[in-house]
Amino acid sequence: MTSALLLIDLMPRIIALPLAPHSGEEVLARCRRLAEAFRASGRPVVAVRVERPNVTEQPPGSGFPDDLVRPGDVLVVKRTVGAFHGTELHDRLRDLGVDALVLAGLVTTMGVESTARAASDHDYEVEFVADAMSGFSADEHDFTVERIFPRFGEVRDTAAYT
Repeated sequence: MTSALLLIDLMPRIIALPLAPHSGEEVLARCRRLAEAFRASGRPVVAVRVERPNVTEQPPGSGFPDDLVRPGDVLVVKRTVGAFHGTELHDRLRDLGVDALVLAGLVTTMGVESTARAASDHDYEVEFVADAMSGFSADEHDFTVERIFPRFGEVRDTAAYT
């Protein structure tokens, strides 16, 4: 089984939001550690960011933070909540022989959950890094991590991968 790390919406403007139970900066730090561990073991790192459709200029902070993306990483731009619809994500993963995804990023109940559901629909094995994601509120995040994500795959923390 070949797994890839899928980092969702780690963009400065989203990292700066008031998130819980983990701050955006805490999530970013854990995602950087995860990415390094995946790269060190030769597994793909996929960074996904969102662009607002039908606007001439994206809001400030719509790129990736410094030192998150490295040469050789797969970059995907989405225009919907989830990372699969209308993107080349599935094709890129298949080209890499990926059949399992480890999800982290922002926001738990939005981009991460939507991408996880689509990943399951595309027959990927799915894992979740609970402390490398966060929500608009701690109770939303906790409910999703404890009640929804286990229906789709394994829930772990950063230490399980680093």
